[in-house]
Amino acid sequence: MTHPQTLSPAAVPRRGGPPRALVPRRGRRPSGRRQLTMGALVAPSIVLVVLVNAYPLVYAAIQATHNGSLISSGPYVGLDNFGSVLSDPAFWKAARFTLYFTLIGVFGSWAVGLGLALLLRSDVPGKSVFRVLLLLPWVVPVVVSATSWNWLVSTQDSPLPSLTRALGFGDVLFLADPTLAALTVFAFKVWVSFPFMMMVTGAALEAVDNTVYEAARMDGASAYRQFRHITLPLIARPTYISWILMAIFCVNDFPTIYLLTGGGPADATNSLVVYSYRLVFQNFQTGYGVAVAFLMTAVLSAVAAVLYRQIRRAAL
Repeated sequence: MTHPQTLSPAAVPRRGGPPRALVPRRGRRPSGRRQLTMGALVAPSIVLVVLVNAYPLVYAAIQATHNGSLISSGPYVGLDNFGSVLSDPAFWKAARFTLYFTLIGVFGSWAVGLGLALLLRSDVPGKSVFRVLLLLPWVVPVVVSATSWNWLVSTQDSPLPSLTRALGFGDVLFLADPTLAALTVFAFKVWVSFPFMMMVTGAALEAVDNTVYEAARMDGASAYRQFRHITLPLIARPTYISWILMAIFCVNDFPTIYLLTGGGPADATNSLVVYSYRLVFQNFQTGYGVAVAFLMTAVLSAVAAVLYRQIRRAAL
C-alpha cells in the first residue's frame, strides 16, 4: 500500500468522487530569484571564456581577409587568401599528410591502448608497476621524447641505422628518406599517444560488469565474439570521445613533427599546422597562414560533429 505522503496532492481521493490519477511528485523547479542568482554567479566565467576565445578568433578572421604581415594587417583582399590556399599544391600535400597522420595517430594509438588495457585487466603479475611504466611516454615531455628518438635514428651512427647495417640492409637513414621519415613520425605519434588511449579504455573496461562475460561464456561465446559483441559496444561511447580528443591532438600537433623532422625531408612530413606556422612566422604571409588554420578548424569541427552524433547514438 502506498503511503499518501509519497504522492502528489493530485493522487489523494476526492470526497464524493473517484480518486484522481496517481501522479508521482516532481522535483521543484528553482525559483526565479534562485535562477537569477545562479546566472549571476556563472556569468563572469562565461564572459571571460567568450572574451578569451572571441578576441583571437575575430583578430584571426581579420588577418585572414587581409594580405599583411605580423606588423600590419595590410590591404583587404576578402576571400582571396582562401582561394589561393585551395589552389596551392603545397596545401593539399600537407593536408594529405595530416590526414594520414591523424588516422594512424588515432586508430594506431587506440589499438595499442586497447590491447594493453585488456592485458592489464587480466591477472598479470605486477600489473600495477607495468601500468605506471606504460604511462611514461605520455608523462615525459615531448621535447625529451623527440630528442631520444632523434638519437635513435637521425644519423648513420645512431643505434637503429647501425642495427640495420649490421643485419645487412645497408645504411638506412630514417629521417632522410621521405617515406621512412613519415613512417618514423607515425610511429613516434603512436608511441607518445597510446598511454592516453590506454587510460580511457581501461577506465571504460572497469565499468563493464564481469557477469556479462560469464553469461556469454556459459552460452558458448568465443573470446572473439565476446570482444566484438560485448566489449566494443559497451565501451563505444568512451571510445568515440577518445577518438574526438585524439583527432584534435593530432591535427593540432606541432611539436611532435617539428621537433623530430621539422616538416622535412622535402616537405614529406609537413602537416597543416607546421605549414601554417611556416607561412606566418617564416614567410611572414600572415593572411595566407591564418586562412590555412581556419580551413583546419572547419574540417576538424565537421569530424567532431560526426563523431559526436555517434556518441549520442551509443548512449541510446
